[in-house]
Amino acid sequence: MKTTYVKVASTHAIRPGAMQRVLLDSRRILLANVDGNYYAVDDTCTHEDASLSTGSLRGEFVKCPLHGSRFNVRTGQAMEDPAQENLRTYPVRVEGDDILVAIT
Repeated sequence: MKTTYVKVASTHAIRPGAMQRVLLDSRRILLANVDGNYYAVDDTCTHEDASLSTGSLRGEFVKCPLHGSRFNVRTGQAMEDPAQENLRTYPVRVEGDDILVAIT
């Protein structure tokens, strides 16, 4: 099965250390720029229905604004309670100034 990539943002819109929520095929995705590398994970905390894009990004870790769970945006791994379920990750590639995320 062929992987399809969809443009979701511009590299100019997400500076290093920043993140942004985008919609991909009706899914809320969090895009994060960690030292010039872009990562995409589900935007919804696996513990509660909170948008991670309203939390804080420190290095490669995003902190949920509701109960403080932290997730690694590179791997999706839940790093801190109360969340115990990992986030889904999505392949990302950059073409010129376009950030593309795979629809899987």
